[in-house]
Amino acid sequence: MKHFLISAAITLASVAGAWAGEISSDGLVRLPPADVIILGEVHDNAQHHLNQAAAIAALNPKAVVFEMLSPAQAAVITPELPKDQAALAASLEWEGSGWPEFALYYPVFAALGKARVYGAARPRDQVRRAFTEGAAAVFGAGADTFGLDQVSPKPQLKQRLQAQFEAHCEAMPLTMMGGMVEAQRFRDAAFAATVVRAFEEVGGPVVLITGNGHARMDWGVPAVLAVGKPDLKVLTIGHLEAPVTDVPPFDSWVITDAALRDDPCLEFK
Repeated sequence: MKHFLISAAITLASVAGAWAGEISSDGLVRLPPADVIILGEVHDNAQHHLNQAAAIAALNPKAVVFEMLSPAQAAVITPELPKDQAALAASLEWEGSGWPEFALYYPVFAALGKARVYGAARPRDQVRRAFTEGAAAVFGAGADTFGLDQVSPKPQLKQRLQAQFEAHCEAMPLTMMGGMVEAQRFRDAAFAATVVRAFEEVGGPVVLITGNGHARMDWGVPAVLAVGKPDLKVLTIGHLEAPVTDVPPFDSWVITDAALRDDPCLEFK
């Protein structure tokens, strides 16, 4: 399984077939069949969540997995609770969670229908431990199943280190980014494990709501699933905010206007 993420990306590249490439928001209600549909996002972009909601309503999935929720939070969601935005936000203790305001995410919850909700978030102390101890050590049993015992190819690791450096506004030493990559690998594997559990418990399709970084097919959750559960048919959709010059690492992608936001690097300065 050495260099497994490269082979995983090649395998996933054939999943969407003729559907691969840029699609419109309307195309999200006509997605091809798949066992797992990963809907990426920029977290604070309201249009991305409206698009995700439309896709969920059309897919009528058996389960929806959220990056933003812990298993305990997901367990409080009853079929009736999403009908009341304020009650749902209070039950999830969303305020102060660190995620953008709940109003942005509410359309996704309102579109759940009869889908069972799963929370994929791991405790923050585990994510911090992954930074220092490595993803495999913190994940524990099953780490090898999802390829956490394997070393990333050097060209890919270099790209990931640089991406983390830029994502943190170049305010932290590049030498610290190896820990950031390990934390990301840990979370990708945790999300993948939750998706697999959801599929095994309720069947498909299963939808994963997550950030674009986790949705990318070259080293994110799709690549991890290709190693841990290669029989699953996975489709990954990215949501981007600007025209792109290179081919994005998704089966398909939607381009929207950028959300109005302050410079995210100000807090680092």
